[in-house]
Amino acid sequence: MENPRRIFWLLAPGFWLLASALGVDVHLAPAERWTEKFANNWYAKEPWYVGSNYITSTAINQIEMWQSDTFDPPQIDRELSWAQNIGMNTMRVFLDDLVFQQDAKGFQQRIDAFLKIASRHHIKPILVLFDSCWDPFPRLGQQRAPTPGVHNSGWVQSPGAKALQDPTSRTRLELYVRTVVGTFANDPRILAWDIWNEPDNLNTNSYGQQEPADKIKLVADLLPRAFVWAREKHPIQPLTSGVWTGDWSSNEKMSAIARIQADHSDIISFHNYGPPAEFEQHVQWLKRYNRPIFCTEYMARPRGSTFEGILPIAKKYKVAAINWGLVAGKTQTYLPWDSWQHPYTDRKPDEWFHEVFTEDGKPYKQPEVDFIRQITSK
Repeated sequence: MENPRRIFWLLAPGFWLLASALGVDVHLAPAERWTEKFANNWYAKEPWYVGSNYITSTAINQIEMWQSDTFDPPQIDRELSWAQNIGMNTMRVFLDDLVFQQDAKGFQQRIDAFLKIASRHHIKPILVLFDSCWDPFPRLGQQRAPTPGVHNSGWVQSPGAKALQDPTSRTRLELYVRTVVGTFANDPRILAWDIWNEPDNLNTNSYGQQEPADKIKLVADLLPRAFVWAREKHPIQPLTSGVWTGDWSSNEKMSAIARIQADHSDIISFHNYGPPAEFEQHVQWLKRYNRPIFCTEYMARPRGSTFEGILPIAKKYKVAAINWGLVAGKTQTYLPWDSWQHPYTDRKPDEWFHEVFTEDGKPYKQPEVDFIRQITSK
């Protein structure tokens, strides 16, 4: 077998011009990236992965899920049993840098506790280190209550805007990445590390006016560094960051951030909330990388992204399929994105946007979970 520790420059050819145009310091140390051959050999031994983006239904955001006072193992155990029962074998789970800063040892112990529960249910999670979506001003301590009728009204970014803009925060963020990845670098219970979720998301539909004016430049500087920090711990799990917007059919059509994401990833991941034909088109675009492909976000029923439409295509190409949302709860992501402009306080949506189960474990749509169970059992 090919040596997985063969050294490559992490910063791929072509990145230098992109980074230079963005005014980014590119003088980073060389690090390792899986070759195409090694990535495909690894994936050939893995099953087809199907799962959800997961947060406990009792938590409004990553901070509430992971802080010691609100970490809820019994709820996790209960909810992951529902996922296991319908054939799911992975979850994508967001971590948080502030919880690490608050209590590094305790945070790692809680991650281990989560992994023990997930393992009992034969679920290998993808752990997400950073996230650029929703509230740019995260705070530790008691989290606010959900805003009535609004989708994901309390989800927070990691790092937040202040840390992203403060050069002195880099040491803290580096310690977070190196410590967490280093602690679990050889843990077979983890499927992959997602370095940064939607790094250039400007949240124009929600918090856009509160975002740093130079957010893209700041992210373009920090994103490749985060890959380096993680890689230098030599994890047995692949690293990725999912492209999520724009045209990926060629390097020339991709944004600078999307190229950084794809060029640094061991496995290629993407998001798509469109109908089946669009999903398959995006898979075709990404096949040019000749690496395993994971869809780490999909399924928005009113937009035509459904389990029945997407999973057969994902299975055809062995694309891991991870929908947004397992259990309806405090995130309220069963409500549509436009609830930010028109809160659902006086009505219910015609159809749930995300989520599979109600808070008591009943399927939102029984035929839907029957289909998931059927297609994952073959």
